[in-house]
This record gives sequence, structure tokens and C-alpha cells, in this order.
Amino acid sequence: MAPITIILTAIGLSMDAFAISIASGITIKRNRFRHAIRIALSFGIFQAVMPMLGWLLGISIRDLIEHIDHWVAFALLSSIGIKMFYESTKLEAVEEKKDLLSFWVLILLSFATSMDALAVGLTFAFVNISIAAPAIIIGAITFLISLCGVYIGDKSGHFFEKRIEAFGGIVLIIIGIKILLTHLMGSG
Repeated sequence: MAPITIILTAIGLSMDAFAISIASGITIKRNRFRHAIRIALSFGIFQAVMPMLGWLLGISIRDLIEHIDHWVAFALLSSIGIKMFYESTKLEAVEEKKDLLSFWVLILLSFATSMDALAVGLTFAFVNISIAAPAIIIGAITFLISLCGVYIGDKSGHFFEKRIEAFGGIVLIIIGIKILLTHLMGSG
């Protein structure tokens, strides 16, 4: 997989965390740098670990589905992308009463936003991609994007939140189609 594809995948995966980071920036009173770092680290770590777990699972079953792996990769990425796009059309806001900096709330949000990364790790195993570099890239990009998201939320509010999630979904759908077409056309 080309490095640009991995970077685009990382950006697509980070959009859920980015949207929540924006919401966090909106709701946290007296936003401080340590708050933004805490949020970004939590999202970044989960987004780096979950693809590795998905990849390990995928490696264990890859031989069983080798003849349809490109279809599975396409279905997983497309369904994640469609889900992200659909969720971006809902008008839900993070409740202001929740303490987004509490350990358990942050862990639950990080886990919830990284489930897509688990599925992508599974996909990487099916298309025979080593996971170390993509996991680091996904985690680092999510960290940086989440860090920026907290500050964007602090300054601009909800305006971009849903549009960003829709963009991430579209990126993942396009990557899924690319994997499928590459395999079907015999280029990969």
C-alpha cells in the first residue's frame, strides 16, 4: 500500500476523534494545553493500538478467506465510511454536563472512536500489509488532528464538526473501492 494511502486512511480514521475533540474544545471551560494533550494522547494511543489488534485477528483468519479478502476489505472500509457519513448527518452534540476530561469518559470515547481502526487493521491483514508503520502513522496523525480539534472547538464551535466526519467517511469509501479495483484489475 502506498504511503499516501496509509496517510489518507489515517486521516479518515481520525475524523471521529477530531469531531469529539472539537466538541471537547467547545465544552471544556478554560481550555489548557494539558487538557488538549490528554485528549489527543488518549485518542492517538487507541487509534494506534486498535489496528494492531485487528491485524492480529486478521492474520489468524486470513488463510481461511484469502480468495475473497479484497471483497472483505472493500466491504469493511465502505461500511465504516458509510457509517461515518451517515452519523455526520445526525444533529447530536456532546452533552455539556459530561466531564470529557474524566479518565473513564475519555477511555470510553477513545475506545468508541477507535473501533473503525480495529476493522482497518483487519483489512490490512487481508491485503497483506505489515502493521507497524501504519499503526504509528494512524496514532500520530490522530494525536495531531485531535490536538488541533480541541483548539478549533475552543475557537469556532460546532460549525465544522459534522462536515469533517462526512469527509473521513468518503475517504474510507474511496480507499475501499481502490483496494477492490486494484485486485479485480490484477494490479495488486
